[in-house]
Formats: sequence, C-alpha cells, structure tokens
Amino acid sequence: MNYRHSYHAGNFADVMKHVVLMALIGALRRKPSPFCVLDTHAGIGLYDLSGAQAQSTGEWREGIGRLLDAPEGSHHAPDVENWLEVIRAVMRDEQAGRLSYPGSPALVARLLRPGDSLICCELHPEDQQALRHLFRHDRNVSVHGRDGYQAITALLPPKQARRGLVFMDPPFERPDEFPRLGTAIMTARQRFPPGIVAGWYPIKHRAPVRAFINGLKDAGQRKLLTLELTLRPPLAPSRLNGSGIIIANPPFRFEEEARGILASLCRYLGDGEADFHVEWAVPE
Repeated sequence: MNYRHSYHAGNFADVMKHVVLMALIGALRRKPSPFCVLDTHAGIGLYDLSGAQAQSTGEWREGIGRLLDAPEGSHHAPDVENWLEVIRAVMRDEQAGRLSYPGSPALVARLLRPGDSLICCELHPEDQQALRHLFRHDRNVSVHGRDGYQAITALLPPKQARRGLVFMDPPFERPDEFPRLGTAIMTARQRFPPGIVAGWYPIKHRAPVRAFINGLKDAGQRKLLTLELTLRPPLAPSRLNGSGIIIANPPFRFEEEARGILASLCRYLGDGEADFHVEWAVPE
C-alpha cells in the first residue's frame, strides 16, 4: 500500500512493459472475436510527468523522455512507433501544461473494440478513486477495489470472452513477491487456459530471477517466454538494472516480434551498455 507509481511512471521499465503490452493486445486484435484483459495492479491509469512526484525522481527522462527526444525520422520497430503514436495522442488530448503518460489500463482502453473489455484491479484507495474517475464514461472498463492476485481466482475465466490477457505488474515491495507472482501465473493458467498470461519482474541481480523461473519449470509449466532488457550488467542488488516480462502461452511467433521491440529500445535506453534477451524458458 506504500508504493506509488507516480514517482516511477515513464521510466525505462515502463517503456519496455508498455510497448510489449500493446504488442500483445495487437495480437489479440488480429482475430474478430472479443477478448478480455485483466490488469491486476492497474494504478491510476494516467500520470502527470510534470507533477512533483515524477519531477522529484526524473526517472521518466531516461525512459519515455529519450524516445520523445529522438531525432525526427529515427527508426523504431513498428510496435515502438505504434506505442509512441498513442503516447503523443494522449499528451495532445490532455490539458495544456500537463505532461501526461498513460499507464497500462489507459493504453489498453484505447485499443478496445466495442465487444472487448478491460477489468482493472487497484487496492490503493486514492489510486482506485482516480481510476474510477478516469473510466467513468467507458462501458468497456470495470474497476475493482480488490487485491489483484485474489481477483485471478474470483474473475477468471471472464464471462464475456473466451480469449484474453492477464497482465500482472506488481510493485515488488514484499520479499516474497517473486513466489507470489509465480503462484499467480500458475493459477491464471489453470483458471483461463486459452489466455495469455504476462508478468513483469525487476532485474537487480540474477539469483532471484533464476529461482523464480526455475520454480515455474519445476512446477511443470510449459510454453514460457522470457523478455529481458538490461541497462547494465545485473550485479548490484541495490538498484534496478533491468526489466523482465515472462509470458505464458504467448501469441504465435511472438518471440520474433519481441526481439524487434527490444533491439529498437536498446538503441535509445541506457548509456551504451543496454542489452536484451528473448528466450524460451520452457518451450511448448
């Protein structure tokens, strides 16, 4: 309940996770049948990068700031360019003097078709109120004031769609967050077998990430794709050195699309040491 994403919105980890999220939604949109997205840790949806919290850390300047400052005509992967178009559209739509950055629910909501739906879970009372206000006129979006992990059992499978995505982006404040995320991934797959399940994780040093992935392997999980972007070698446990996403049941040939995304981002993020890996932790 202490974590406030307003301090970190738009940083390099947000950039990576949001471009990948949009690419996953794009894969769902290729078929006409409706889909549902469950966002378990939704936040407030829209962040003011010109506000005091974002300005106090300045993390966004090394993330979305670098992409927006890239010279005109810079070559981006198509997925990165699509995401930037949405970012610029949101900034145009918001009031003058406010530098607004859309979080995961705001991004997903813009991509929903009439029959699609988004379920947002947010436990923090103030953030939940802001999220309800943001989507007060959107019938495709519902907001739940409940624990996102508990919502996996309560809200899956979705009643209105046989296809969809479970997107988990926990704050990693608790020391047991990796095991909790692993359990949540397995539960989501049990409750919603045809769905795509994606979970974000921080990369500080390798040992916790290795234990997390090995735990899923040992539990018999299959078809797990890992995407990782590191700004520097992950050797310092005290700082965020990289950003990872594990995807269970990814779209067909998504690993190729992901490599294009991360290769493009590496050209703009970090200070020359940025690297990426797209690997099947467990194949099908």
